[in-house]
Amino acid sequence: MKIRILILFLGAASLMFASRPPGEDTDMVGAATRFFDSLSAMQKAVAVTPFGAEHRFHWHFFPDSMVEAAYGHARMGVSYKFLNDEQDKLAEDLLRSGLSTQGLAKAKGVMKLEELLRILENDTSGNRDREAYYFSMFGKPSAAGAWGWRFEGHHLSLNFTVKNGNLVSASPAFYGANPDTVMQGADKGMRVLANEDKLARQLLASLTRKQRDRAILQEVAYPDILTFVDRRAKLENEPRGLSATELGSSSFALLRSLVSEYAGNGSSTVKDQRMKSFDAASREMILFAWTGSTEPGKGVYYRVQTPGFLIEYDNTQNQGNHSHSVWRDWEGDFGLDVLATHHRSIDHTASELRAAR
Repeated sequence: MKIRILILFLGAASLMFASRPPGEDTDMVGAATRFFDSLSAMQKAVAVTPFGAEHRFHWHFFPDSMVEAAYGHARMGVSYKFLNDEQDKLAEDLLRSGLSTQGLAKAKGVMKLEELLRILENDTSGNRDREAYYFSMFGKPSAAGAWGWRFEGHHLSLNFTVKNGNLVSASPAFYGANPDTVMQGADKGMRVLANEDKLARQLLASLTRKQRDRAILQEVAYPDILTFVDRRAKLENEPRGLSATELGSSSFALLRSLVSEYAGNGSSTVKDQRMKSFDAASREMILFAWTGSTEPGKGVYYRVQTPGFLIEYDNTQNQGNHSHSVWRDWEGDFGLDVLATHHRSIDHTASELRAAR
């Protein structure tokens, strides 16, 4: 009887762990280690590079066919196409360790849109492929030292850096949606980035005419996010926009809700850290800027910036039905504020690669 009770208890405990929702700070080291250990030698050859390799900074949100033109090599990593059922589950656990429920739902929504594009465009070339999303490991997962991982494909790039078992960076974090609004078929009305648009428009609508004049920098939207896929996020010679010191309480609450939407794509720890950064910032240094039309369905770009981070959003392509969004940490992308950058040589990265495998 005691043995049966123990077995039932252990079974229930394992079920609770297995069904733990994302955003509950599941053990990233453990999830990454299990995924890493499941990879074959051939899979590791394409998925694992040294932590110090230049490739760690080669992130992109274009389809596979455009990545090689940008970097001179194909997108690296092991894709869903080459994972077995057990590895699929381990990959899902890894994603859950870094994302909230909403963040995971958005990631899956982006992948679903890729399938819709394949059908809408009648693509037979493989350019649209919902399995063309890749897991990359930078170094070997461990409770000691520095390592990282990335999940990336068309309109997704989620980057994580870990040091001594602690997540020190969850950026850049990019989500895109094409179409922004599904206009036909069984999924008509689907919007992966609906709140990113809705909350910003609510904020803009709450402003006085004078505040709007400060926030709207120009009537033509910037064609894309300004920081694009730069290693370091920076804005040069850009107007400030509207300072949060000018906002009333209801408008400031909307601004905070907008930031929370982006922050909430990460795990609860990530969200808490990001919101603490926002709340600690001087309102004078919290800025909101908009370019483009204020009418729905027309091209728009906006950004929110603080001393700690930058949020960018644009929806300008395909007659305002193709959106991009990104969270960047000014100094913290890829953990560069925690991990001192150093010179990397071919011999150095080769030795790291041998150690990682």
